[in-house]
Amino acid sequence: MRLPWGVVSTNEMPYGRWPSPVTPELLTEGAVGLVDVWVGEWEGVSTTVWLESRPREAGRLQLVVLGGDGGHHDLLPEGFSARSGVHEYGGGAAWVEGDVAWFVNWADQRLYRLTAGEAPVPLTPEPSERRALRYADMRLSPDRRWIVCVRESHAGDVTNEIVALRSDEPSEPVVLFAGTDFVAQPRFVGDGRLRWISWNHPNMPWNDTSLHEGRFDGETGVVDATVRLASGQSFMQPVGDMVISDRSNWWNLWRFSGDDRQPAFPQDAEMSGPAWAFGERDYVLAADGRMAWAVGGTVMVDGVGIPTAAAGFDHWTIVGSTVTAIARFSDRDASIVRFDLDDPSELRTVVPGRVLPLSDADISKAEPISFPTVTGTPAHAWYYPPANAAVHGPAQQRPPLVVMIHGGPTAHAVPFFSLAKQFWTSRGFAVVDVNHRGSTGFGREFRNLLDGQWGIVDVEDCCAAARWLAESGRVDPDRMVIRGGSAGGFTVLASLAAADVFAAGASSYGIADLAALTGDTHKFEAHYCDRLIGPWPEAHRVPGPRRHGGGAQPERDDRRCTARQGCRVRVPRVRGRGPRVPQGGNDRRLAHRRARVLSAGAAALAPGASSRL
Repeated sequence: MRLPWGVVSTNEMPYGRWPSPVTPELLTEGAVGLVDVWVGEWEGVSTTVWLESRPREAGRLQLVVLGGDGGHHDLLPEGFSARSGVHEYGGGAAWVEGDVAWFVNWADQRLYRLTAGEAPVPLTPEPSERRALRYADMRLSPDRRWIVCVRESHAGDVTNEIVALRSDEPSEPVVLFAGTDFVAQPRFVGDGRLRWISWNHPNMPWNDTSLHEGRFDGETGVVDATVRLASGQSFMQPVGDMVISDRSNWWNLWRFSGDDRQPAFPQDAEMSGPAWAFGERDYVLAADGRMAWAVGGTVMVDGVGIPTAAAGFDHWTIVGSTVTAIARFSDRDASIVRFDLDDPSELRTVVPGRVLPLSDADISKAEPISFPTVTGTPAHAWYYPPANAAVHGPAQQRPPLVVMIHGGPTAHAVPFFSLAKQFWTSRGFAVVDVNHRGSTGFGREFRNLLDGQWGIVDVEDCCAAARWLAESGRVDPDRMVIRGGSAGGFTVLASLAAADVFAAGASSYGIADLAALTGDTHKFEAHYCDRLIGPWPEAHRVPGPRRHGGGAQPERDDRRCTARQGCRVRVPRVRGRGPRVPQGGNDRRLAHRRARVLSAGAAALAPGASSRL
């Protein structure tokens, strides 16, 4: 029985068997993901427009406007979803200025213009093959006559270009830049200038990119006088003369003006993450020259930090000195907020997240931890202790542990509120979300520790995190499990094959065969493993010791190929396969099935279960 709101019970129950308000249905019902936000117009009045994902509509991404009546009004008619397929991960599928939105429709990947109350108008030609031409990352020219964006062609070999097209009527796109394997983030930066990013295989956008600039002709829609301003670092998000770069080891703001290359307010912290998707906006420049960004929940204005109630921000936009952004919190769902640069601590909610039936005592808050690895280099994680307002665990017992691993593997765990984590902690489980060596958020040098070591250092660090928590007396060493998806699923399988730390594991659409991944992935990731492991096929054949028995093991396919090591896994494991989650979205039916599996797994890990699982 649940207690009154805010009342903490003295009821004692075994960890893992606590009654929880976080049901499988709660994980999906009413869930909406905030993907992007702009300040636009509705019926002649300035207002907020945002892009949200809807699990209940099979992951559809809908443009929504906040009406003068406070109501939420859908802009896309039935059959339309604003989602791009460029790089397969998409992002940057919509752009809003004034009372007009431009968006990429998922079904055909054409670029459309939308005015409130009217039907969407396709601006790009229909290709001979459906979805063969894809678009992303749009920006409107200062005179509002042109749209520049990324185009990806799938007619034969996949090619990527920056193109321009008319913003108000159908036209044939004009190629502005081509010849590199990838392009991104074309941005008008003032004085008729356009800047953009490019890179080539085997690099990813967080390895080695180039920053370009050209002069844009507003009459013809072409670019000339193109120059490469810099290369050799990871560049992102050009705005004016500013750009994010990691040339100091950290993703900080740098000024590139003429021959001037200077950091703006340098700090040993990162203001952005890896560019897996298009459309990220992690800082703003105000009309009075001030710059603002965030490190976690601390808003930085010209280098001065102001703490806020949020744990992070994304998709910033600014009008005057007022910022609108998506705020992520540690204790509740994300919201769209507004704040002034003069006092960022005062967050004004514009679009709230859903109200959940949880008291503050039901919610486990992330605690940052660092722990030693086998090399002595510390790794990091977010630890979530069990939390439930109605019960507590026995003093002589320690909770079971769920180790979680982010995907990528070039990504990072963040301390944002997640019902998927609260599902476990509210039942009496501890959770640790690991940032192994190679994760982002800790500088380029730490990120590069994964080069050539994927399937080794990530496995070591997940095992080290679990052992460290067990040795510190926080968790039960006999009831530790591990779970992850995609690249994290690979780490799950590799951990189960390499060590006797975990009682069970769950891999969601995890990678099991690196040879198959290398030979059958899309262009964006075609050479990703060249850095993570080494060029195919040379680096995929290495000698390695046997796990059981003596003697050296003869040369064989890469020991990190978990598909070939299934016989080494001696604990229960669950492997889930299914459709990939849309960028910024989810599928309600898939999420609901996963929630039921979580519920069954929780019961199996509780004390008194019939197996070690």
